[in-house]
Amino acid sequence: MKLSVVIPAYNEEESIPDTLRTLYSTLRKYNIPHEICVTNDNSKDGTLRVLDELTIEIPTLVYYTNLGPNGFGYAVRYGLERFTGDCVAVFMADMSDDPEDLVKFYFKMLDGDYDCVFGSRWEPGGKVIDYPKTKKLINRVANFIVRMLMGISYNDTTNAFKLYKRETVEGIKPFLSPHFNLTIELPLKAMVRGYNYAVVPNSWTNRKYGESKLKIKEMGSRYFFILMYCLIEKYFSRGDFMKKSKAPQQVVSR
Repeated sequence: MKLSVVIPAYNEEESIPDTLRTLYSTLRKYNIPHEICVTNDNSKDGTLRVLDELTIEIPTLVYYTNLGPNGFGYAVRYGLERFTGDCVAVFMADMSDDPEDLVKFYFKMLDGDYDCVFGSRWEPGGKVIDYPKTKKLINRVANFIVRMLMGISYNDTTNAFKLYKRETVEGIKPFLSPHFNLTIELPLKAMVRGYNYAVVPNSWTNRKYGESKLKIKEMGSRYFFILMYCLIEKYFSRGDFMKKSKAPQQVVSR
């Protein structure tokens, strides 16, 4: 099964070389057929130049430039419309995600034939390194609200690092989120529409270069909009968008 890795990148010229080299060497070590698909989100620095140079070094790297509209969600969606693999992971350009965790996701999907594999930094076996205290508090409160309203046990919905089969991606379209609220739109739609999933603990490490693109003050209403949309679909769509197969299930791997 071919794995595609979609990476949104905005002004990541310092971070992305290490990220792509480490990701490529890890996937190659495990003989995983793959492509690394970067969306340059109209960067203003040297990201495009760096990507062009790295295509010579990394044969599985392809990249696109999203001229606009721009934003994290738009950049991920750009990649989700163009990947060629049988499954696709969303992976961050700043090396906050661990390629070894992606390997675990991939083999978990293969072993269990899951429609999705979700990471959790808060399950036993997961960990965070240099996670800002204020951001952590907001994260835990936001995930608690999502869990209570949606009636789910999964505790890291806002974690962008997830793996989906191609059929799952097609089944949860159309996408609505232009920004970081896409991180909850994808998994919540998958759950609501009956796609099964496993949860695998993963690690998160704060970026070494640049600054986070997530602006918490700007995102509250956008997260709330998507949460309400998924809640309405869950209780009022009468199953119109459901996957026509086995019921959803969660398996937590430790």
